[in-house]
Amino acid sequence: MAEHKQGNGSPLVASALGRETDYPQQYDPEVLYPVPRQHNRDALQVRGWPWFGFDLWYAYELSWLNERGLPQVALAALTLPADSPYLIESKSLKLYLNSFNMTRFASAEAVRERMVTDLSARAGGPVQVRMHGPEAPLLQGKERLAQATLLDTLDIATEQYELDSSLLALAAGGGQHEACLYSHLLRSNCPVTGQPDWGSVVIDYAGPALDLVSVLRYLVSFRNHTGFHEDCVERIFTDLLALGDFSRLVVSAHYLRRGGLDINPCRSLQPLEPDMGRWARQ
Repeated sequence: MAEHKQGNGSPLVASALGRETDYPQQYDPEVLYPVPRQHNRDALQVRGWPWFGFDLWYAYELSWLNERGLPQVALAALTLPADSPYLIESKSLKLYLNSFNMTRFASAEAVRERMVTDLSARAGGPVQVRMHGPEAPLLQGKERLAQATLLDTLDIATEQYELDSSLLALAAGGGQHEACLYSHLLRSNCPVTGQPDWGSVVIDYAGPALDLVSVLRYLVSFRNHTGFHEDCVERIFTDLLALGDFSRLVVSAHYLRRGGLDINPCRSLQPLEPDMGRWARQ
């Protein structure tokens, strides 16, 4: 597959992101724009991939025509493996999904199969697609947070809004600990448009005890950081992993939707299934 990369070294120069774009009137897989993951992973300076994981996208504005011309609607859950060489740029995915709107398909399964084929080809790895009808119940999956610690209730002062991994620290007294932490205060910024991306972060770990205040300050320091959702999660994961020897570490981010899409990247030391549930504000 040809890599979308221009002479200045940026893999985004030719993308539609941040530009006025005409929406395709018929099905068109050519609008999908793959971005090499390695471009941003180089900055992490890690050997190999110290994680398993996936990027789980929810597409809320999927529609097509049946063979008699009657519009059909569905929600699609798209799962890209973290070890695929490419991620899919979000605006190109939106354009691709909208290209189904005026195209006839024999069934919802035909739409799903077409999406699997197209997205897998662009990502360079097997993409899973699940379809949910509009009457499907609200997706759940937050049971593990019942005993989790919400970091946002900590009464702290901070003035650091530029990403700074040195803010992370282990708890005084050391020792091993098992905990699930979460925060709704994550904000990063699109590296192309500069628009803010809002999200919630879950850190589920077993290993050296983390200092909770330091974790919250660290997450807040993403506030002026520019990076794709997937890159931010990989940065959090690798910065935490650098603190010590963890037997379990799962970092997931649940970003708010934009343009009918939300992105939910997850990285883990062990393989896991893409069942992340929903937040009310998503």
